Amino acid sequence: MQIKEYQPRNILIRATNWIGDAIMTTPAVRTIRQNFPAAEISILVHPWVADVFNASPYIDHIILYQKKSVHSGLPGMWRLSRELKRQNFDLAVLLQNAFEAALIVKLAGIPLRLGYSRDCRGILLSHAITLKKQRKKIHQVHYYQGLLADAGLELGPDELFLQISQENRDSAARFIKAQKGPLIGLNPGAAYGPAKRWPAEKYADLAHRVERNYQARVMVFGTNDDRQTAAVIARRCKNIIDLTGRTSLAEAMALIERCRVFVTNDSGLMHVAAALKTPLAVIFGSTNPVTTGPFSKNNIILRQPLPCSPCMKTHCRQNNFACMENIKVDDVLTAVDTLLD
Repeated sequence: MQIKEYQPRNILIRATNWIGDAIMTTPAVRTIRQNFPAAEISILVHPWVADVFNASPYIDHIILYQKKSVHSGLPGMWRLSRELKRQNFDLAVLLQNAFEAALIVKLAGIPLRLGYSRDCRGILLSHAITLKKQRKKIHQVHYYQGLLADAGLELGPDELFLQISQENRDSAARFIKAQKGPLIGLNPGAAYGPAKRWPAEKYADLAHRVERNYQARVMVFGTNDDRQTAAVIARRCKNIIDLTGRTSLAEAMALIERCRVFVTNDSGLMHVAAALKTPLAVIFGSTNPVTTGPFSKNNIILRQPLPCSPCMKTHCRQNNFACMENIKVDDVLTAVDTLLD
């Protein structure tokens, strides 16, 4: 039987682990809601991903998977499965691909378990969907929607969806009101590794020229790990607004929505900007824009194709970082100029 024929009333979605991946699942989450409008839908997420779904009208409950504390190790996994079992879910949709995701919902006694049959977990799924080879080569938005299509669900729009709370929108509006000039966002970090990061010195030169050419205010986004890069930028551009490690994800989302242009590496915040329809200049090196690029129309992708790219590695095996070093500040500045127009 197809999943819809079971008419599940209490659904658990296992979210993906990273911000960008989670945003690329938002069309799939909307599809699940549209197929089961009367169901109670919960989503199991890591804490750092929760803000992607906290204000979503398609989700009723957020369940935190606290893998670094109460749910750590095998005892924690067992504890989480017991917590889920008490909630009597009748369907689990696994957007996350790992074996662990299937094991937890199996231990939780959820009778319907839908996911791709990969990572040796097919035996744990009641509805194991074969991963077609071609599906690995398309954008991940279609990858997640494809899972649901193969399970017999009627697909909703592919458009990304990201809802910001009114409280965070109001807070961003108050912050922006105090600034003069167009706001240009820079996101010099990327959690995957240094092969995805355009050099800090190039970001610094770009910030200086953006500030000079457009009388813009430059906001630098990122985590605590990006503070050193923000300091490099601040030495060239004295009036930057350094937000690294100073905002929650929800606060960052509200501010990104206010940017005239957002310049970024391939990262979670790139997908935030794409979902919010903020104009994007995206710098790609080691990763593949076909499968994980910004799923939006208002973007310019900057990359230098090389025989070794996309290598999908965290560190440059050629030790010359050419795919990033060859992207000039002038190229990015031209993209910013085009997007501002």
